[in-house]
Amino acid sequence: MSKRKFKNRWLIALSAVGIHLSIGSVYAWSNFTVPLSDQFGWTASQVQFTFSLAILFLGLSAAFLGWFVEKHGPRVAGITAAIFFGIGVAGSGIAVNVGSLWLLYIFYGVLGGIGLGIGYIAPVSTLVKWFPDKRGLATGMAIMGFGFAAAIASPVMDALISSMGIAATFNILGISYFIVMIASSLYMSRPPEGWKPDKYDEEAKEDSSQKDLANMRAKDSLKTKRFYYLWIMLFINVTCGIAVISAAKPLAEESIGMSTAAAASLVGIMGIFNGLGRIGWASASDYIGRGNTYLAFFVLQIFLFLVLPWTASMAIFVVCLAVIYTCYGGGFASMPAYIGDLFGTKELGAIHGYILTAWAAAGLVGPIFAAWMKDTTGSYENSLIYFAGLFIVALIISILTKLDVKQKRREMNQEEKSA
Repeated sequence: MSKRKFKNRWLIALSAVGIHLSIGSVYAWSNFTVPLSDQFGWTASQVQFTFSLAILFLGLSAAFLGWFVEKHGPRVAGITAAIFFGIGVAGSGIAVNVGSLWLLYIFYGVLGGIGLGIGYIAPVSTLVKWFPDKRGLATGMAIMGFGFAAAIASPVMDALISSMGIAATFNILGISYFIVMIASSLYMSRPPEGWKPDKYDEEAKEDSSQKDLANMRAKDSLKTKRFYYLWIMLFINVTCGIAVISAAKPLAEESIGMSTAAAASLVGIMGIFNGLGRIGWASASDYIGRGNTYLAFFVLQIFLFLVLPWTASMAIFVVCLAVIYTCYGGGFASMPAYIGDLFGTKELGAIHGYILTAWAAAGLVGPIFAAWMKDTTGSYENSLIYFAGLFIVALIISILTKLDVKQKRREMNQEEKSA
């Protein structure tokens, strides 16, 4: 295949961002909580369960449909995600029109959640293949789109709900996301067989430590210690991070006496650090290595989670919270590149899907534990000490991962020398 026929990999990355900007709007679900409660008398918990259901099905569909992404490619997977997510969001308008909470669960929670899962892993696994030289940067760009999406979607949702009503808002958003995701998916494709960026082969030969550790099938990755190490690391990072995110507003009010309005503004601003952490940490991982990036996450957060409960300084509190948010986002964005490093790109989408079950599990455990600590001890601050302990466990796991990788590389080098 001649070089001029290759697709532009940066446009592939832009297409991935388009998909993630669409599905990432799920994080702006809270815009519907009060309007739906006011219109139908549903409790906040009933409405919020829609979001929880969507995240649950994101994890389940990512885990069980990774094979679908690998078998049919990113274009088919992206179009499938667009259909599920588009129908899920637009169909939620039907649920509102008939006043059915269960229909809302089915459309947004189940169908939308399936679209979320497929739409999340399809672009990422493709980008890792197009950017073997800049895996962190490429996956960071896409997953940054997922993190920033709520900041873009929230004001649009508010404006539409105020001017056109809840049902029409769902209809308009569903159709809009469908169009953006279809347009993005049509340009998505895997790189041609054997394709490499210019000079990449020469660079790889100079530094064998940059070569992928293996090129495994998804089912074989489940037989390695490394897979479970990555799962635990993501689970702990997300559990602790999402617990703080879910309790950030009351935590700011309790710890440093911030007003309700100021605390709400702080939470909005922190979302920016979540997005910046995704591109920043993932890009940095291309230079310092994925293993060192996760070491940095855990060392930093052990310190930060111990400082937060004791500080009375607003400046220190805000800085600690900002860094925690960057580590939370960075953990998501660096993981696909880490998977590529350790397991290769043969079935990266499927392996990524399996590891994302850690996200689904953490999404349930983190907020529930933080709320339980609040109910039991009367303060969110007390849970932070326990989370610091969890990060010590994560730090140990990350060190074991690095040792396991070093051992594997030694074995590979010995095999090459004896061959």
